[in-house]
Amino acid sequence: MNRYAIYGAGSLGTVLGAYITKNGGQIDLINRNKAHVAALRQNGARITGTIELTVPVTALTPDEMSGMYDVILLMTKQLFNREVVTFLKDHLADDGVIVTLQNGLPEPGIAEIVGEHRTMGCVVEWGATLSAPGVCTLTSDPASLSFHMGKMAGITDEKFREVKTLLELMCPVHEEPNLIGARWSKLLINATFSGLGTVVGGLFGDVSENRAARKVAIRCMKECIDVGHAAGATFAPVQGKNITALFYYKNALKRAFATALIPIAMKKHRNIEPSMLQDLKKGKPCEIDAINGIVCEWGKKCGVRTPINDKIVEIVKQCESGVLKPQASNIRLFDSLL
Repeated sequence: MNRYAIYGAGSLGTVLGAYITKNGGQIDLINRNKAHVAALRQNGARITGTIELTVPVTALTPDEMSGMYDVILLMTKQLFNREVVTFLKDHLADDGVIVTLQNGLPEPGIAEIVGEHRTMGCVVEWGATLSAPGVCTLTSDPASLSFHMGKMAGITDEKFREVKTLLELMCPVHEEPNLIGARWSKLLINATFSGLGTVVGGLFGDVSENRAARKVAIRCMKECIDVGHAAGATFAPVQGKNITALFYYKNALKRAFATALIPIAMKKHRNIEPSMLQDLKKGKPCEIDAINGIVCEWGKKCGVRTPINDKIVEIVKQCESGVLKPQASNIRLFDSLL
């Protein structure tokens, strides 16, 4: 029997592991947080929020891993990817794959360590928070749960189908031939709503439903689209919606129309709490450099200005260092850029 693992089974990974197990799959949930692992072992994975379920699961700490895995779903922060992926390489079967469900553009760095033929990418289109050890809150509407998955060169169709079948134990999996385009689309969403949500210390809805924040958000989106296009990406649809057609603008009238669409487009995901904000609340470093920082980095490479994303990175880093607090009034720090 093939062996599967979720490495970094925090908020998203615990929800995914609970669904897979509930629907007949076998998968190890691996996390460094000993209290979380202990609670999962004792009480099962308890999922609250938009659903209510408790599922007995197999939970391990990294030092308890043994043997080889055919599929490892990677759900840690990108901050430690080189160290983590190097460690996982020793637990990967000869024909095994690492499927990164991380934010940003993680595939190239992972492929450098394990090879393109063992690297797949998957975009997560839902959110969750870790409420307590062993307890996670699903913050997206259950009807809106989905994945977009693609592969790098050398992945066989058989292995792709195996991973797709595993993830479909939770929700629909859309085969994505344009993996980089899907990554840029998710990056746009994260840079805008996770980045600004962290700045204002709130949920996605605190960005999408606030007039002042929406004015900043639409400009953040335009920067992401301009940079992505300059980098050669064709943005993939997000849950069937062409986000560039909806949110890109070249004049004030289209900008006003696109801004008005934001709360409608984000309605089903309004209760998502940014993972970066969750990290700040726990006193942990967040992955701002892998989200808005990637937009800024590619902007510099391609000669595209990114003042809004630059400011988001600056503010979040000031929150990390304690100079600022994530709070609603921070949105005024963008006034000079509008």
